[in-house]
Amino acid sequence: MINLAGLGRTVAATAIILSAVMAPARAQDVTEDQIKAARAAIAAIAATNAFDNILPNLAERLKTTLIQSSPNYQELITKSVDDKALELASRRSDLEREAATIYAKTFTVDELNAIAAFYTSDAGKKLLNDGPIAQREMIKAADIWAAGVSRDLNAAATKELGATLNAGQQPIDGAATTEKPAE
Repeated sequence: MINLAGLGRTVAATAIILSAVMAPARAQDVTEDQIKAARAAIAAIAATNAFDNILPNLAERLKTTLIQSSPNYQELITKSVDDKALELASRRSDLEREAATIYAKTFTVDELNAIAAFYTSDAGKKLLNDGPIAQREMIKAADIWAAGVSRDLNAAATKELGATLNAGQQPIDGAATTEKPAE
């Protein structure tokens, strides 16, 4: 089975980031205790791991574009882009700091500590690893359930409406069952 834990964490991180942006304005300053707790929570749920490939992907995209324009310089382009990407790698900490600030503004220190404590526990680790699989299985079960309910609803409603209409009774919506003569 495909492990969707990374996707689940990305979705969770995105939801949290969006809720922080959309939440009412809060104090702009956060304490070091809040940042420390936020970093621990972020690490516990691997909230920013999905962003690890941003710089390498950007570098690969740039190399591809430049090499297509100047294929004779492939080696020079590759070396130059890789060197510059490595120089920019230190800026990854800016994203971590921003994520910690967002979490610190969104959750209290106690909540962040509780999040970190849970997700570093065996149960929390299992939820991160196996939760997406369980979620996928629940979606399959819900699809099967919905198909059965749809089938049964369709059959029951059709049967009742057929009996009502065939008996010349008034349909459920109150419209008359007899046709008006053509004028």
